[in-house]
Amino acid sequence: MTGPSWVPTIDDARVRDGAYVAVYPKGLGVLLARIDGDLFAVANKCAHMGCPLEGGKLDGPVLTCPCHDWRFDLRTGVFLDAPELALATYPVKVEDGKIHVEVGGA
Repeated sequence: MTGPSWVPTIDDARVRDGAYVAVYPKGLGVLLARIDGDLFAVANKCAHMGCPLEGGKLDGPVLTCPCHDWRFDLRTGVFLDAPELALATYPVKVEDGKIHVEVGGA
């Protein structure tokens, strides 16, 4: 069993406040979002039918899935209409100007 795997992705400056960017650390689809200055990382796959969330509308911390209008809080990954459902979330850190995502042992 391996430990945490921090994977560098993109330059920190590429994720503007109030926006998101899709990245693929180790081939895993992840959305990086900056909300009120804080970085968050969630799976780029809707909990409903696996639709890519990239292309969804971001309004504050809420991302609306482009396929079926499901709404997720990107700070927590929680589906707003049924909080028992959520997107996978990933720890993030900035090191040497790059955003790193912890994708677990791989």
